[in-house]
Amino acid sequence: MSTAAKILVVDDTPQNVKLLADLLKAKGYEVTAAADGATALAKLAAETPDLVLLDVMMPGLTGYDVCRKIREEPKTALLPVVLVTALDPQQERVKGIEAGADDFLSKPINQAELFARVKSLLRIKRLQDEVKRWNEELEGRVREQVAQLERLSRLKRFFSPQLAELLVSEGEDMLKAHRREVNVAFLDLRGFTAFTERAAPEEVMALLRDYHACLGKLVLSHGGTLERFAGDSVMVFFNDPVPMERPALEAVRMALDAMQSFAPLAAAWAKRGFELALGAGVAQGYATLGAIGFEGRWDYAAIGSVTNLAARLCAEAKGGEVLVCQRTMASVEGDVALEPVGPLQLRGFAQPVPAFCVK
Repeated sequence: MSTAAKILVVDDTPQNVKLLADLLKAKGYEVTAAADGATALAKLAAETPDLVLLDVMMPGLTGYDVCRKIREEPKTALLPVVLVTALDPQQERVKGIEAGADDFLSKPINQAELFARVKSLLRIKRLQDEVKRWNEELEGRVREQVAQLERLSRLKRFFSPQLAELLVSEGEDMLKAHRREVNVAFLDLRGFTAFTERAAPEEVMALLRDYHACLGKLVLSHGGTLERFAGDSVMVFFNDPVPMERPALEAVRMALDAMQSFAPLAAAWAKRGFELALGAGVAQGYATLGAIGFEGRWDYAAIGSVTNLAARLCAEAKGGEVLVCQRTMASVEGDVALEPVGPLQLRGFAQPVPAFCVK
């Protein structure tokens, strides 16, 4: 045996203890002993034997008493216990089973029977230990998965779903600042300022709730990363943190779908006397991306001139229009119809900027 099983022998007669200990040691088992029930229970609390050979008739606590206490403790509830008795085996078996014993040996001890019963019960103990280990591993995995789901749920309150999932699976190193070429889509409402001046606060909140819900579904369906909702302004970028095959095309298609999805909302508010429309700008370029914020509230942001360009193009777009920069145009040409509308003199840009309207 690679690791010797430990057997606790409990008997108030020293000769019996020595006999059992000598026999078991000769078979390679490790043996520890106790002369009464109280000592046996103390040893069980301090040590971890694999099996107990327990005399029935002892002063103080009997073998039945000890067996019952062994079964009451969660740590030893499944510990194999063999009752050793010189009394009528038929009567003692009933009492022993009621106390929780696993097996019985009659005095005088038959060596072959002793070894057979010990071997059998230790085999069962090993199987129980293996099942317990499997259960603990399974419980650990379940706890870990539950913790990940809880963490994912918390992260989704602040980050896009794909970013939250990456944070859980790959760790927070991915939040470190890095540069990547992205496509940024910027959308906001035409007529929103006039709307807020005339509408009740509850109406403004109702509009924003429906508007955000409409755009939020589109962002997810097109694989974009939502950077922020800021009143009626929405900024989404593509190709980070999840790389995409054609981020420019997804950005433009999301903007076009947004125009179509917003039309019923605009029509409903027009019936109430409010003229609203959606405009969008899409730009392509390199940005620095990573976590910004403070402990307890982090955002994942894209910083660079490409975000400013998308916002300025959006500001120039009329209701229902999607304006794109030249690099975006080059990436989607052939997939969507485009019409030049520039160059445009955009705030914050020294030179006029070529721009194209998606038809």
